[in-house]
Amino acid sequence: MSEMSEMPVHSSAYKRRRALNWLPLGLTYAVYYMGRYNLNVAGPIMMDKFDLTKAQFGTIATCGFWVYALSVLFNGPLADRIGGKKAIVIGAFGAAVLNLIMGLLFLNGWTTKVLVGMCLLYGVNQYFQSFGALSVVKVNSPWFHVKERGVFGGIFGTLISLGYSLAYAVGGWILAHFNWYMVFLVPSCALILMGLLDYFWVKDTPAEAGFENFNTGDASSEDKDKEKPLPIKELLSRMFHNKVIVTLMISEFCTGFIRQGLLLWYPAFLLGVFAISPGHWEWLGSKNIWLLTFILANIITIGGILGGIICGWLSDHVFGSRRPPVAGWFYLMQIVGVLMLIFAKNHQMPLLAYFSVGFTCMFIFGVHGMLTGTASMDFGGTRGASTVAGLLDGVQYFASGFAGLGLGLVLDKVGWNAWLILPVFSIIGFCLMLTIWNETPKGKAKKEDKQPEATK
Repeated sequence: MSEMSEMPVHSSAYKRRRALNWLPLGLTYAVYYMGRYNLNVAGPIMMDKFDLTKAQFGTIATCGFWVYALSVLFNGPLADRIGGKKAIVIGAFGAAVLNLIMGLLFLNGWTTKVLVGMCLLYGVNQYFQSFGALSVVKVNSPWFHVKERGVFGGIFGTLISLGYSLAYAVGGWILAHFNWYMVFLVPSCALILMGLLDYFWVKDTPAEAGFENFNTGDASSEDKDKEKPLPIKELLSRMFHNKVIVTLMISEFCTGFIRQGLLLWYPAFLLGVFAISPGHWEWLGSKNIWLLTFILANIITIGGILGGIICGWLSDHVFGSRRPPVAGWFYLMQIVGVLMLIFAKNHQMPLLAYFSVGFTCMFIFGVHGMLTGTASMDFGGTRGASTVAGLLDGVQYFASGFAGLGLGLVLDKVGWNAWLILPVFSIIGFCLMLTIWNETPKGKAKKEDKQPEATK
């Protein structure tokens, strides 16, 4: 394995501009989640209002997941060609329009063929949503050296968590205070605002912001024309002939089933097992203090932020910028979280159920941020970052489709103990990480090659 290039010494101005580039981009991705997982938040109401079974509601989710999975196969190479900035703006405006349409239809009393209509509309929404992760990875790949990307993975996982907070905590608050269809209309406005901010502020490369581009030390750092996108045929050949990328794809299949198997269904779980609705905290009784309410409302975000930060720090500072070891251990900890959740159900412990969701999300999001957000840049390189991120995200959402319709059918038949299938995928994910435990990017830049200081 060839050695990675030395990390450049970044100036304060560069770090400041990178943070300001990253902030609106990351917040946009979080708002994407608000316009994607609003379906999860509205799920219990929709199932009751339109008399949908879990399998029928899961069908809507599956349509969206599988459209997403197919879309990234096209949108990844597209973002590598047009740039991440254009891609995330296109996605934001497209998702805004689809959320607006869904919200306005429900506002005007839509009741006929809701299942078919939502499958179509949510599917198209997911097409535009698929620009999100791959755009973030594409923009940030030339801004971060490979030795900094563990921290980036932690930030990426944190933003995913913030997105869930916008979807579940803010969405729950909207459900508790306004008509339920507002969970579609509010994200539409937020997506338009963030799309405009990205258009005027985000830069695809350091050079576009007035700084020097530098050798990032990733898989494309050796290429002569590393500023140009690779031809599609060559790019895909590199991807599918790379043992590490293929292994990561299979691993993300496991992550996708675990992630959506929990997060798609946990609002219905809380309602069905504990009679708890999003945004309602009366069940806490005398314990209903603001701090506890805030923690529970944002439990996914809190867990995800901790997981992202810990995962990124361990990768860069304990495992020498290797991603598989920390992902492997995080897969094992997911098993503990799911078993805690089943225990909470069996013993009617709603507080433990909430904390178990947060605990499990800590290790789900840590893995997801590390593999899709960091390993995709490392092993895809700057020239193929979007394509690899798209492949990993696409495989994950392909698996998510089985967590929609497939798991919904099983839940209808056997109840919430069906969640015990999730640890099986965690074990598979851990075993896959063992096969690539010591892998690092194969950039050929020599250790002694000093990089220029990234200053104006």
